[in-house]
Amino acid sequence: MTRTSTTRIAAAIGLLAGGLAWSADSSLVLYNGKVYTADDARPTAEAVVATLGKIAFVGSSAEALKQAPKDAKRIDLQGRTVLPGLADAHSHVADIGFRELEFSVQGVASLRDLKDRLRDRAASTKPGDWLVGRGWLESRWTPPVFPTRQDLDEVVADRAVLLGRADGHALLANSLALKRAGINRSTPNPSGGEILKDPKTGEPTGMLVDRAMDLMTKLIPEPSSAETLKALEAANERSLRLGWTQLQNAGNSFAELDLMCRLYAQKKIKLRIYDAVSGPGPDADRLLKEGPAIDRCGDRLTVRTIKLYIDGALGSRGAALLAPYSDSHDSSGLLINDPQKLQPILTAALKRGIQIETHAIGDRGNRIMLDLYEKAFAAVPVKDRAVPEPRWRIEHAQIVSAQDIPRFKQLGVIASMQPSHAIGDLFFAPSRLGKSRLSEAYPWRAILDSGAIIAAGSDAPVEIGDPRIEFYAAVARRSLDGFANDDWHLDQRVSRAQALKMLTLWPAFAAFQEKQRGSIAPGKLADFSVFVEDLMTMPEPEILQARVAMTVIAGEIVYSMPTS
Repeated sequence: MTRTSTTRIAAAIGLLAGGLAWSADSSLVLYNGKVYTADDARPTAEAVVATLGKIAFVGSSAEALKQAPKDAKRIDLQGRTVLPGLADAHSHVADIGFRELEFSVQGVASLRDLKDRLRDRAASTKPGDWLVGRGWLESRWTPPVFPTRQDLDEVVADRAVLLGRADGHALLANSLALKRAGINRSTPNPSGGEILKDPKTGEPTGMLVDRAMDLMTKLIPEPSSAETLKALEAANERSLRLGWTQLQNAGNSFAELDLMCRLYAQKKIKLRIYDAVSGPGPDADRLLKEGPAIDRCGDRLTVRTIKLYIDGALGSRGAALLAPYSDSHDSSGLLINDPQKLQPILTAALKRGIQIETHAIGDRGNRIMLDLYEKAFAAVPVKDRAVPEPRWRIEHAQIVSAQDIPRFKQLGVIASMQPSHAIGDLFFAPSRLGKSRLSEAYPWRAILDSGAIIAAGSDAPVEIGDPRIEFYAAVARRSLDGFANDDWHLDQRVSRAQALKMLTLWPAFAAFQEKQRGSIAPGKLADFSVFVEDLMTMPEPEILQARVAMTVIAGEIVYSMPTS
């Protein structure tokens, strides 16, 4: 395609999105494109027709133009690619927005880079203010070791500093922050957490893992409603720009849900959101009492899930393993919640029709949750369940014992996995796990081959949250610059057809929405992610540079590529 023709198409699409707000009662025809439907009955097509927010026709361009209503807006894609609306099966919506608006240290390449970023931030903020940020990841630094409070003190000693690790399961505090929290060499580890201490002096290093973070974060004021509203709007805008049509929100509160409803009422959010409230706690108790809200405030927000945790993250050695860490023989990880205290929630959820999704990263964490799920299923027979097939989920499922992989299919449990975790973690996973366990790490192909499905997501803002990265990671299983070695187990890569379903049809199934969305077929919602390039055939490295031409939700063009 010539540069002139690309500019012409972009201008046409830009005119549509900039001058018109396509509503559900408009008709739209996308023709002369490459349509990948994720529908086995008709995998490809040339065109789609959307009317009243739903797909009216899928097929040839000639027939689409013939069947389209006379007043339909027709867009000649000139070979562009149409995919079913992409869905991020695991993200944190408000936190994505806060990352856009607040201090981020994501992508820092070294400890020196981290210090420079912190120094610049300190110079631009008021003296005495807490400096709070998130996003560092030491696994690709040289050497790949955790930073310490002394590292932060060298840059900022006169005000409290808290910098969260990218995975959200550890944070680094400087000496003043530790002092304000009353954390010292005598402070015991809280249940489900760890205060890392220097083996020689016994003094805190500044690293707080999982529940130990609560000792510090309780000192930080919660974001105001106004701040959260801005973050939600920013997350919506960013997600549409990247081609996402739905985010599945992995744990929040009813207070945040009320803010989402306010934005939907004001038409400031177009994105679909499938929500899980956090548990155990009052929000989970409330959902169990009230039951699912399929359309809580309009048809784009569903609340029917409780998000639980069983362990921490691999990078901070909080993931619960069946055997000790290879690089820390006295540790097998952490259990964030008592398994026995989770069991009553599970049985109650089955009776009320509430879906359960549980963060489980280590092989011990995954086994514990599969055991708990199995026990709950046995305790509440199908006839006593509000939803006979509850479609419970394991979030992350990063390290799974080979003997547990078949249990996903056997129990009807969905593996909700994030491909980008693998291409970041596999730089340090060999040291954490040792070579013998790497064949059971990020086992996408093994899970699919067992007959189970994978709902793929990004875990943003832990990861960047870009569907191109998730698609690339799933099919290439290489770093963003193309690196891989034997430890990366390229045999666990998936096909592009499988990767497409991981980001479309299977997240829809995981949300009980496969009859409404997830593939391009007549009668389904007109949600599309349109790319300039063809993700299904282009060379793997080029996937990362593919350009989003349009994002369409319910037949409305909610984002279009800038014209220049």
